[in-house]
Amino acid sequence: MLSRTADHLFWMARYTERAENTARMLDVQHQAALLPPPDAGIGAAERASEHLDWRGLLGISELTEAYTTRHGAIEAGKVLDFMVRDMDNLSSIQSCLRAARENARAVRGAITTEMWETINQTWLESWRLLADGRFERDPGEYFEWVKNRSHLSRGVTSGTMLQDEAFHFLRIGTFLERADNTARLLDVKFHALQAEFHGSANGRVQEYDFYYWSSVLRSVSGFEVYRKVYRDVITPERVAELLILRPDMPRSLAACMLEGTAHLRAVANRRSHETLRRAGQLNAELQYGQVAEIMATGLHAWLTRFLERINELGGGISQDFLAA
Repeated sequence: MLSRTADHLFWMARYTERAENTARMLDVQHQAALLPPPDAGIGAAERASEHLDWRGLLGISELTEAYTTRHGAIEAGKVLDFMVRDMDNLSSIQSCLRAARENARAVRGAITTEMWETINQTWLESWRLLADGRFERDPGEYFEWVKNRSHLSRGVTSGTMLQDEAFHFLRIGTFLERADNTARLLDVKFHALQAEFHGSANGRVQEYDFYYWSSVLRSVSGFEVYRKVYRDVITPERVAELLILRPDMPRSLAACMLEGTAHLRAVANRRSHETLRRAGQLNAELQYGQVAEIMATGLHAWLTRFLERINELGGGISQDFLAA
């Protein structure tokens, strides 16, 4: 396969997944901001921390400087607009949908007609939804629509694509981006507790904890999965274990690396030995790791290192397969 074709397929999948995960991240923050305070004292503290929550969301996306340059003070409405429709923000949902469409158009011959029509329709319909004010009326409904269109795109890919090299590069892009975004989402929400997290957060109100952690789980479609696996109260350690180490949880880091490594192995060439070795090493650490070891390191530190390694893998893939 030509490297430029592989590059377009890889980034088409990444941008589609990034749009979905941005919607998931914004949705959980929007829902958390709507939670009723458990009592007057704690409620005041939570309201005072809302500004920091939105700043943390921008920070983990590495967009704080870009936002403050354009908008100044951090306000929930402005952050939502910046992350959803601002075309000057290359990580906004609209920018991602446009980039996915442009990459798909460049490789029309390598994808099916159904795939192209799905991606193109998503881009066009998203503009219509934003223009008619639906986002302002109910941001949650719009975020759900973005997630559903991403599901549709993956379903069409699996149901219509020949499982050749083109398919493998699409899946590599999907799982690499998903791992990156799940790690970022976890870091955002645990960052609200403290910069380093080594165990249960003491002093928090149990009722608020339930809504807080259930909203995190719902953002990755993990609430019912958590109940089925643990059958107990929601605790931060188990949330971390589910979203990091469970290979049977579709959006966990372990599941992403397991799938991503398998597809990377399928397209391996003479240049990709080191990249495949790094992917396999990270995959093995997740398959055989324990949450206690991660907590001993400090969750923020562990996630920061994980994101660095994912970035290194992306660079290796670009060098081995996508560079002309």
